[in-house]
Amino acid sequence: MSQTVNVGLGDRAYEVRIGTGMVAQAGRHIRPLLKRGRTAVISDETVWRLHGEALTRALAADGVEARPILVPAGEGSKSFEMLAQVSDDLLAMELDRGDLIVAFGGGVVGDLAGFAAAIYKRGIDFVQIPTTLLAQVDSSVGGKTAIDTPRGKNLIGAFHQPRLVLADLDILATLPARELRAGYAEIIKYGLLGDFAFFEWLEVHGQDVVSLDHEAVARAVRRSVEMKAEIVAQDEREAGQRALLNLGHTFGHALESESGYGEALLHGEAVAIGMAMAFRFSARQGLCSVQDAGRAEAAIAAVGLPVRLHDLDGHPFDAARLLGHMGQDKKAEGGRLTFILARALGEAFVARDVDAEAVLEFLIAEGARSAGAAA
Repeated sequence: MSQTVNVGLGDRAYEVRIGTGMVAQAGRHIRPLLKRGRTAVISDETVWRLHGEALTRALAADGVEARPILVPAGEGSKSFEMLAQVSDDLLAMELDRGDLIVAFGGGVVGDLAGFAAAIYKRGIDFVQIPTTLLAQVDSSVGGKTAIDTPRGKNLIGAFHQPRLVLADLDILATLPARELRAGYAEIIKYGLLGDFAFFEWLEVHGQDVVSLDHEAVARAVRRSVEMKAEIVAQDEREAGQRALLNLGHTFGHALESESGYGEALLHGEAVAIGMAMAFRFSARQGLCSVQDAGRAEAAIAAVGLPVRLHDLDGHPFDAARLLGHMGQDKKAEGGRLTFILARALGEAFVARDVDAEAVLEFLIAEGARSAGAAA
């Protein structure tokens, strides 16, 4: 049984179909979008080893030939070098603008494949089949595509909406527990930024979600996608409300930069600690209560996610270096720092021109090294 959430973008509207057996039925869902019976499937080596045969078989059952393009697993594949390689592989396949690309993997594959689709022959359609919890509830919906650079995460990219998203809940069973927890960070984000009732439900059922209780995970994925779809429909290009989806990301991206974008700190883990820090910083600035900040931290930590700098390998971090990364963040404008802060649980807002000195003092209070501290 599946559920459908519509992303209302006029003539570019599309559906997110959530349920079990989506990969097994992929051909039935994708074939109507194709002018020719073939598609390029961009995936990573790990996902393809686990699920490539099943997807290939499902597409072939409806007359679709799947031509795989494989990239190494991990954030390192979101690079100019890998984008160039993928683009060359697409050209070698002689895809035309009537064909489409299938992104079959987690957020890294979705971002890379989506960006390749955005620039290939000035734009080609693509379908998202997200294989991680994080990608199902966040990165596969909304059309943000990007690669990383040494200067920061997701700084080179394009808005390019998919034609369809297929979120298969069955495929989550092959994920390590750590990946499920990382995905949960993006789920609880929706409660923290704008749905207090959802946050309260997650306080009770968070462990059920990461344990993949079917009813719990189906409800969590659906509600997360509904919230993101509503926000994207109102603010596709992040001119206003959509920035709320970056709750925790300014702190989190800085920590990812310092950690080298590798396995030492997964994106969802960085977002988790970033959200806890955003609430504590909000409390320090008198914007929300200490009690709300503590409750947010406790709910994030309850499933085993990090909430403090000392929870991370590589600590102590340098406060000035973290602040420098924040200045490179996409949301920074004219050298001014922008954060998503909170007035209460479920009441986030965009704070522009945040005082850098206040952030630096907060980072030091959180345990980061000050400039005068010994290395």
